[in-house]
Amino acid sequence: MKKIKAAIIGAGFIGKAHLEAIRRLGYVEVVAIGQSSEKHAEEYAKSLHIPKAYGNYMDLLQDDEIEVVHNCTPNHLHYEINKQTLLHGKHLLSEKPLTLTSSEAKELYELALEKRLITGINFNYRQFPMVQQLKNMVNDSDLGEIRIIRGSYLQDWLLYDTDYNWRMEPQFGGETRALSDIGSHLFDLVQYVTDLRITEVLADLSIVHPIRYTSSKNGTSSETNDILKQVDIKTEDYCSVLVRFSNGARGVFTVSQVSAGKKNALEINLDGLTSSGTWKQEEPFKLQMGYRDKPSETILRDPALLKKKALPYLHYPSGHEEGWTDSLKNTMQHFYDAVFNNYETPADSVATLKDGYQAMLINDAIIRSVKSGTWEAVVSV
Repeated sequence: MKKIKAAIIGAGFIGKAHLEAIRRLGYVEVVAIGQSSEKHAEEYAKSLHIPKAYGNYMDLLQDDEIEVVHNCTPNHLHYEINKQTLLHGKHLLSEKPLTLTSSEAKELYELALEKRLITGINFNYRQFPMVQQLKNMVNDSDLGEIRIIRGSYLQDWLLYDTDYNWRMEPQFGGETRALSDIGSHLFDLVQYVTDLRITEVLADLSIVHPIRYTSSKNGTSSETNDILKQVDIKTEDYCSVLVRFSNGARGVFTVSQVSAGKKNALEINLDGLTSSGTWKQEEPFKLQMGYRDKPSETILRDPALLKKKALPYLHYPSGHEEGWTDSLKNTMQHFYDAVFNNYETPADSVATLKDGYQAMLINDAIIRSVKSGTWEAVVSV
């Protein structure tokens, strides 16, 4: 079998996660790594057993052997690398956000349509088996009409005023931070599972630490003798958003990066006219179902119990739990299935550049709402 040849630009945490997930497929080979310098590229390539190293991504894109590019770089680099990848005729799987602005996202979305390449955004929470179960329960009207949608995404890695990261700097992370970093996952997941569109938002945000302190190494201060530098913070630590959906349903979402004890606490709650369903990323192997006239129940990840359309997302017997790394592997599987078979688009569980563009438009509406203090309409792609 001919192997698809891929390259990863950016070999930090998420780049390495992409690499591991790709290698589980068996029919895709990562042949090149791209980094910010030749030295770093060669170091990563050697440690990760990748044959080619590029210190300049434009040189990497000139490599005719490479068919697919994974953009795993910091946010501010996404637009130009994504654009050049498409212009060089290579399939693209990008980390979110697609770009830092909606105008750039629109340009990439239209360019991808023109080039007719396989593209995707890594909203990998769509790929969990129990998310697929919940989505299919909604499709089959098991919950009745969805009327209330609640969700949250809570973390604590920026709890202290001595916690600092490049994502806090608007020129690198964008005009919003918690919203674009984790809120985008929440908004995408809810719209995907319910097949409803967010149409209006009313938002409130807070910069819990208007001043933070970085060490002399421009990072989190962990040493008592660090020389601390004071930095003014312009992006939010917390945001809550009231939401209206295309079917008239209402919702509320909260994102925070300063909630102690919450590590990666993504949760969605769907309240239908028949029953309710809850999925938590930190307990991904189960759904909690609620009813008025009978006891609540827990549905576990068991191939013998789930809906048929959810089964392609399961790979192990019940009790052998599948988590975050498996969701990423599912992303790669469904993305590369389209590349290998020359499909026009991947399965709908792979978020498209259109979805990435829509996420930016939601972000824009939230920013407008914070400034105006009123409901703001979300432009639809």
